[in-house]
Amino acid sequence: MNFRTHIKETIKLALPISLGQLGHVMMGVVDSLMVGKVSYTSLAAASLVNGLFFLVIVVGIGMTYASTPLIAIAKGSNNQSDCGKILNHSLLVNVIFSIVLMLGTFSLSFLIPHLNQPKEVVREAIPYLQILTLSVIPFMVFQCYRQFLEGLSIPNPPMIIAIAANLLNAFLNWIFIYGNFGFPALGLSGAGIATTTTRWVMAAVLMVFTLKYVRVKIYEPKFKIKPVDKNLIRKLISIGLPSGFQYLLEVGAFSFGAIMIGWIGAKQLAAHQIAISLASATYMIILGIASAGTIRVGDAVGKKNISQIRLAGFSALGLASAVMLTFATIFFLFRNILPTFYNSNPEVIEVASVLLIIAGLFQLFDGLQATGIGILRGLTDVKIPLLISILSYWVVAIPISYLLGFVFKFGAAGIWVGLLLGLASLGITLLFRFNVKSKKIFLD
Repeated sequence: MNFRTHIKETIKLALPISLGQLGHVMMGVVDSLMVGKVSYTSLAAASLVNGLFFLVIVVGIGMTYASTPLIAIAKGSNNQSDCGKILNHSLLVNVIFSIVLMLGTFSLSFLIPHLNQPKEVVREAIPYLQILTLSVIPFMVFQCYRQFLEGLSIPNPPMIIAIAANLLNAFLNWIFIYGNFGFPALGLSGAGIATTTTRWVMAAVLMVFTLKYVRVKIYEPKFKIKPVDKNLIRKLISIGLPSGFQYLLEVGAFSFGAIMIGWIGAKQLAAHQIAISLASATYMIILGIASAGTIRVGDAVGKKNISQIRLAGFSALGLASAVMLTFATIFFLFRNILPTFYNSNPEVIEVASVLLIIAGLFQLFDGLQATGIGILRGLTDVKIPLLISILSYWVVAIPISYLLGFVFKFGAAGIWVGLLLGLASLGITLLFRFNVKSKKIFLD
């Protein structure tokens, strides 16, 4: 298989995975649009809670990612029954872990009154977060089955369910937020009920589909946990936890960057929100390419073919770089126009246009680091990348951001340059690690 074929196969996998990721994100967008019509207080409470909820759930997402490379490796080495075994042990690990996440999420609801937020926002935020706590288990179950199918290079069913779930979520929002079909108008709490119900339906539909799908019968997905393989459980945890914490470090660093920009002023924070929202939209595509890279590298590892491992990894990196270069060019050319879709304040637009220039370079290195993490996960290499992430985000990015933003007084632009340098150091280091690791994977 040559480089061009690898690119085509990576695109075929990445596109539905990216659309599935977008489907998850759109549920939050729909919730915000619909509760925003109730009041700006509800919208503010939704924003606060979704930020807190994501900080917890991102660790869970990383935990579920552990099964993907293991399933791809098992499939590549023609160990079909191992794929179902990995799925079942992943379900066991992640359902137990989701209970821990639920306790953490519920505990955060008692932290909300101490976050110095308006009383009316706190009043709506607490029950909303407590209701969302009930959606953690189905979210994790859906992720387990999704990673199983994606590991087998079958990404379309989870994508279709994730996109279709937006219609169900919007309909249930209409019932519970506004009070239709005889139900009381519950406002933001209604959005929580709608989202939680939708996630339970998503999990049930994908589980039933997987168990009934003829194409995956040979992989034995039927739930059967005995005998428990303690070594497999340890492997899932040893890959999953570092993956989860790596994403937490990334989210935490950018959240702290936003906090620092908030110290400068509201207009700078608004400009930051514009730039980061545009960058986040493109990041969904890169996550799809990174996941496709994980799967294709893992499959080549299962076949014990070093040349195909390297082609799979470098083709994913090449595709990510090409996509992000395109977005970087768009950001640069339309830097004065894109911010006007978000805000009309001239000062906000001026700052945002400067940030979008930095965001152009930002895109290239963000694509490199995200895809680097993905292809190294395909080699089941996660612990050293976690350490590299700690150094890049919290030893390079945050201190330099503070130095440029406040000591040298470059403001929001200085903070973004610091984040850019952190991403650059991470992306380049991961690239070199994959180059070295992929040559001697079977010697370790």
